[in-house]
Amino acid sequence: MITNRIKNIAFTLVVGSSFVAALTSCSSMLDTDSELVEFQEDNRLQSPTDSVYSVMGIVYKMQAIADRTVLLGELRGDLTAVTDAASKDLKAIADFSADAQNAYNRISDYYAVINNCNYYLANIKADLVKNDRKVFEAEYAVVKAFRAWAYLQLAQVYGSVPLVTEPILTEEASRKAMQQEPKDIQAICNYFIDDIKPYVDTKLPVYGQIDGMDSQKFFIPVRALLGDLCLWAGRYAEAAQYYHDYLALRTNPVPTGTNAASWSNESIRTREFNNRPNSSIRYENANSECLCFIPMESGEFYGIKSELTNIFSSTDLNLQYAQVAPSYRLGKLSAAQNYCATYSRVDGTPDTIYVPKENLEQPEWVGDVRFATVYSTRVTGQERFGRLSGETQKIEKFDSRAVMLYRVPMVYLRYAEALNRAGYPQSAFAILKYGLCEDFANKYVDDTEREAAAALISFDPDLFTISNTRGIHSRGSGNAECDTLYVLPQPTDPQPTRKDTVDYQIPLVEDMILNEMALEGAFEGYRYYDLMRVALRRNKPEYLADAVSQRNKTVDTQLRSLLMDRKKWYLPLP
Repeated sequence: MITNRIKNIAFTLVVGSSFVAALTSCSSMLDTDSELVEFQEDNRLQSPTDSVYSVMGIVYKMQAIADRTVLLGELRGDLTAVTDAASKDLKAIADFSADAQNAYNRISDYYAVINNCNYYLANIKADLVKNDRKVFEAEYAVVKAFRAWAYLQLAQVYGSVPLVTEPILTEEASRKAMQQEPKDIQAICNYFIDDIKPYVDTKLPVYGQIDGMDSQKFFIPVRALLGDLCLWAGRYAEAAQYYHDYLALRTNPVPTGTNAASWSNESIRTREFNNRPNSSIRYENANSECLCFIPMESGEFYGIKSELTNIFSSTDLNLQYAQVAPSYRLGKLSAAQNYCATYSRVDGTPDTIYVPKENLEQPEWVGDVRFATVYSTRVTGQERFGRLSGETQKIEKFDSRAVMLYRVPMVYLRYAEALNRAGYPQSAFAILKYGLCEDFANKYVDDTEREAAAALISFDPDLFTISNTRGIHSRGSGNAECDTLYVLPQPTDPQPTRKDTVDYQIPLVEDMILNEMALEGAFEGYRYYDLMRVALRRNKPEYLADAVSQRNKTVDTQLRSLLMDRKKWYLPLP
């Protein structure tokens, strides 16, 4: 098991939870008699073995916040609704009434990751050179990225937090740390952009398979993380460049691929849509679409096991009662899409059809079919007053051994968001409808924008081709390239200048990107933060408030009023 592989030595290094108690009370901040504390002189981190154990121990600490990363990002958004079977803590998260005692409001778990990172960075011999290479360079970069990622999560969840970059080993140090002025998300991002960008070209460690999992995917890709930090900081051209460079790296190219949820060719040809759509999209950690994940334990005996499957799906452990279900708003958004199909007639001539929106067997089969291929329900015929639920639900987005952090299509969508805000809406829209490779860029992005965007949209034609690139919308809505209803927004009246046209397009393309993020990333923990990011960018709290208050069939006016106050967007500090 993962914890066995690291020989249970972690993390013991430093106290994370006691440190954060200082947010409300310094007296309980650090228990110097605790077995969680190992004094500084005992942890010099001088050997490669010590370094490996330390890095894997930080991964182990991240298990405590893995499920929470998904739940806090999904339950507060507009794509899910808690069921009657949900715990009171999950219900409180969803209705924004969580207090300091809520099980998912434990800031100490984030600072446990951060404090272990701080300890490692302060004590590792970063300049140790053997055989003309820095021995700990890869691990040093990994730990820097872990710390930056943890702070980004903190800022998204709590709004403003103390920025502590030195290890906390005493109560006095904790008091001083807590006296600092809290930093908001923009300040946090700007700090860590500078902190991790020197390691953008540092290769990840190679530890091989650990518990049957590719350990390189345990580590957060620095370029992709820099893209996220720049996106939140409003540094859009930089964000687009980091995302582009991560995806287009010649030594490890990341094309969109051609996986999709789709109707079968036979269904399209005969116009008979009475069987569930197919899908070549998979969400296991071994899938090529997975770029980074937090590894979890296979059983509670070994450590922390993900509970996401038991929360989102009916299982024996929850007596078939799922605690979270798709929202009415998600179903409505999915059904609003048009599935465009192309095929060859018997005589060889091409034909284009739109799948009908009436008389389909299941409502989730209407429109975009990504929803239909990951969500299903079944009536089991259980007795009305029996222990087991009479209706079961399955959401096929979770792997009990891993919690996904980065997946290929979602990185492309953030890349599109950055390109659009950098002033390149045609390129951003191309990611949605066609995909970006040299052929598609030349065909669908005009000369002026191609020249201006330059390196931001340049892809090696040998590595990125029309055979391995497709628009993200085509992953669920058929052949988007041939869909005449899915188009780049254009002003009704001619605009005085090109800039006026671009300014008109940017918010509308951004709305399309956010819709695509919902269709592609539903249930994965991104949605609330995507809404928050755009609401902050536009200085319009109603962008978030309207969406969340409309997640159920009846608009929740009280919730909308609450969310018009930005202070209510964040969890209270415990």
